[in-house]
Amino acid sequence: MKKGTLLFLCLWVLLSCAPTVTKLPVDWVDTQLGATHCRWFFYTPAALPFGMAKLAPTTDAYGSQGSWLPNGYDHRHTSIEGFAHFHEFQIGGIVTMPTVGQLKTVPGTLDNPDTGYRSRFEKESEFATPGYYKVILSDYGIKAELTATERVGYHRYTYSQADTARILFDVGHPQGESAKVVDTQIHYDSSLNSVSGFVECYPVYATFCDKGNTVKCYFYARLSKPIVRSGTYRDSLVYAGETDIAGTGTGMYVEFATETDEVIEMQVGLSYTSVAGAKRNLEVETIDKNFDQVCAEARDRWNEMLSRIEVEGGTDEDKTKFYTGLYHALLGRGIANDVDGAYITNDKRIAKVVCGTDGKPLYNHHNTDGIWGGFWNLTQLWTLAYPDIFENYVQSTLDFSRHTSGWLHDGEAAGVYTNGVQTNFQGLTAVAAYNAGVLKNIDVDYLWKVVYQNELGYENRPDGAGRYDNGEFVKRGYVPLHNYTLPNGWITNFGASHTLEYCFAAYAASQLAESLGKTEEAQHLKEYAEGYRLLFDESIGYIRPKEENGEFMKDFDPMKAWLGFQEGNAAQYTWYVPHDVAGLISLIGKKEFNRRLEKTFQVASETLYGGKPNEFDSFSGVEQFYNHGNQPCLHNAWLFNYSGKPWLTQFYTRDICNVFYGITPTHGYGYGQDEDQGQLGAWYVLASMGLFDVQGGTNKEPTMQIGSPLFDKVTIHLNKKYYQGDTFTIVTCNNTDTAYYVQSAELNGQKLNKCFFSLKEIQKGGILSLEMGKEPNKKWGIEQCPPSMSFP
Repeated sequence: MKKGTLLFLCLWVLLSCAPTVTKLPVDWVDTQLGATHCRWFFYTPAALPFGMAKLAPTTDAYGSQGSWLPNGYDHRHTSIEGFAHFHEFQIGGIVTMPTVGQLKTVPGTLDNPDTGYRSRFEKESEFATPGYYKVILSDYGIKAELTATERVGYHRYTYSQADTARILFDVGHPQGESAKVVDTQIHYDSSLNSVSGFVECYPVYATFCDKGNTVKCYFYARLSKPIVRSGTYRDSLVYAGETDIAGTGTGMYVEFATETDEVIEMQVGLSYTSVAGAKRNLEVETIDKNFDQVCAEARDRWNEMLSRIEVEGGTDEDKTKFYTGLYHALLGRGIANDVDGAYITNDKRIAKVVCGTDGKPLYNHHNTDGIWGGFWNLTQLWTLAYPDIFENYVQSTLDFSRHTSGWLHDGEAAGVYTNGVQTNFQGLTAVAAYNAGVLKNIDVDYLWKVVYQNELGYENRPDGAGRYDNGEFVKRGYVPLHNYTLPNGWITNFGASHTLEYCFAAYAASQLAESLGKTEEAQHLKEYAEGYRLLFDESIGYIRPKEENGEFMKDFDPMKAWLGFQEGNAAQYTWYVPHDVAGLISLIGKKEFNRRLEKTFQVASETLYGGKPNEFDSFSGVEQFYNHGNQPCLHNAWLFNYSGKPWLTQFYTRDICNVFYGITPTHGYGYGQDEDQGQLGAWYVLASMGLFDVQGGTNKEPTMQIGSPLFDKVTIHLNKKYYQGDTFTIVTCNNTDTAYYVQSAELNGQKLNKCFFSLKEIQKGGILSLEMGKEPNKKWGIEQCPPSMSFP
C-alpha cells in the first residue's frame, strides 16, 4: 500500500458513513454508573471539574468510621440523610437537609427512616448529570436541586405548604471519610441571614501519617428567605432559640413558613483556611449568578473539559463508558485554595499560590489520594489532554514540600499528610511531568532536590512521607520481610512489593538525573533500579520475598496475598518491573514469560478480570492471577507489546474494556471495586483510544504503546500553551467488535511497523492511522520492542 493510502481510505470511510452527532460529550456521562458500593468521593454530581464544592446526597455517611471503606451514596438505598458539601480523600462534612413538620436531629436508619430526619425517595424522581442533581424527598414533599461553582454549593429547595419548614445543618458528626470529629463551631447571624462555622476532624490516615494533625473545613451559608426561628442541637438534645454551639455531635436548624411550591435558595461558600475565606469565596463566585446560571455554566464547563477528547464511531455503551470514565478522571483531587490563592500548610500556616496581575491564582493547590498506580492512568491522560492540570498537580505537591523540609507527601488532605499505601510515587509523578515538558514554571534545582530525597532519603523521614522502610532499601537494595508497626498500631509487611515500587521510582529519578547532566547520580540510581533482580528466585521464576537474613522466605505460595505484597500476590507483582520489562524477560526467559502471561489472561478472562458479580468487594481479586480492580496489575495486558506478541495486547485490552467495565450502577468499574479517584476510568479512556505507556512517562524520552482503539476516530485537542500541535487524531479502518487486531499502521502518512512511538509525535500534532482485521497480523509491531532500562 502506498504511503498515505491507509490514511486516505480511513478518512474517506469516516466522512462517507459518519452519522449526525446530536449528543454532546457531557450527555454521554452516566453518573449512576458504578454507584453501588462506591467510595465517599465517587458520587458527587453537583460539582465542577476538580471543584472544592462537591455536593451530593448521602445515604449512609453519618457516623462513618472514616478510613477508605465504601460509604456516602449507594444506588441501592432508598432514603437520603442529607446533602454533603466536602467530598475528598479523608475529608467530609457540612451536611444540610431540608425538612418540614416535627423537628428531628438524628438521621435515623436505612431500615427505619422514620426514626430520624432522613427521607425516602423514589428512584424515578432522581436525576443527575455533571454539575447538577435533583430529587424529590417524598416524606416531606420537597424538591431538592444542587449545583456548584468551584468553591460554592448552590441549593434550591421547592417546598410544599408548611407552617414549620426548616433546613438542618449537621456539622458535628463524622461524615464519609472525615473520621473522628474533634471540634466544631456553628453561628447564626440574624442581621445577615447567614449560618457559618467549621468542623475539625482527625482522619484515620492522619493517625499513622501525621499523628495529631487535623483537617478543618469552613463554611458560610446565605439563605434567600428570612429566618423566623433558629436553634442548635447536640445529638438528640435541642436548644431552641440558640444561635451558637461548639464541640462534637452538634448541629443547627433554621425555620420559616412556606407556601405551596415556594422556592428557597441557599449558597454555601467553602474553604480550608477560615470562615472569612469561605465568605470571600462565596462573594466572589456568586456575583450576579442565580441557580440556573450556575447550573448552565457547570454543564458548559464539563462539556468543555470532556470535549478535549472527542470520539466517533463505537457503540453507545462505548461512549458512555468513555465519557463517564473521563468524567471521573476529572472529578477527584479537588482544589484546596481560596479565590485569592490562600491555602493551609502542613504546619497550619496560611500560604498563597502565586497570583497574576489580576489577583487570581496562576495555578491551584490540590487535595489528593495517593497517586499509587496513577502513572498508568491519570498522569498519562493529563499529559495528553490536560497538561495544565498535571502542572497544577505537581506544583501543588512541590508547594506542600516547601513547608515540610522538602519531603513530598503521597496524599494530602488540606495540608495534612494522608498517604495510604506508604510507597510515595510523587517523585516519579513529578519526573514524568518534567519528561513530558509540562512543567513550564519550575525550579529545576529544587525539583531534583526533593525527588532525590524522596527516593533515597530515610534519616529523619517523617511518617507522612511514607516509605518507612526506605533505609532497608538504601542499605540492602531491597526490603526484607519485617513487621512494621505504624504510629496508630497497624502492622504491615510488604517488603517485596515495596522493593519493586522503589526500584521503579529510582529509575524515574535516574532519568531526571540524566536529563540534568548528573551522570554519577544517574548511575547510582540505576543500580537501585535493578534491585528487583535481588528478589527474583530463578528456581521458580517468581519475585519472592526475602527474610532479614537474606534467604528467600520459606513456605512460599505465589497466590498468597498480603505477606510481602501489598494488596496483591507474587503472581501479580512478578510483572511489576515496568521500567525494565526486557530485563524481566531475560530473567524469566521469553518463552516462559509468554506462556505464563498468556495463562494469566486466559484465566483472568474467565474470572472477569478480577470482578465477582453481585459480590461487592473492593479487594476482589487480590489472590487471583490478575486483578484489574487494583493498581498493581494495570500495565500487565500491555506487556505483550514487549514480548513479541502485540496482538495479545490488542485482544486483552479490548476484552477488559468490554468485560470488566459496564454501564450499570452495580457493574461499572468491575463490581463495587475501587475506582480510586478516576484511576480505573482513566485506564479505560487510554485503552479505548489504543494508547498506553507501561513506563508511566518515566523514560526521559517517553513513548506511547499501541493497543486496539474502540472507536473509528479519536481526536485529542492539544493545549497550545504546552504543545506545538493543534490536534492528534487516531483513525481506524475496518474497526468492528470482531475486527480488533492491528493489520498495519501509519503515523502522519509514514509506515509504522513498531507497536510504539514517541510522545513527542503526539505533542507535535498529527494522525495515527490503523487498519484493523479479524485475524492478528503476527508480523506487525514486532520489529522493535518499546524501550526498557536494560535495552533503551
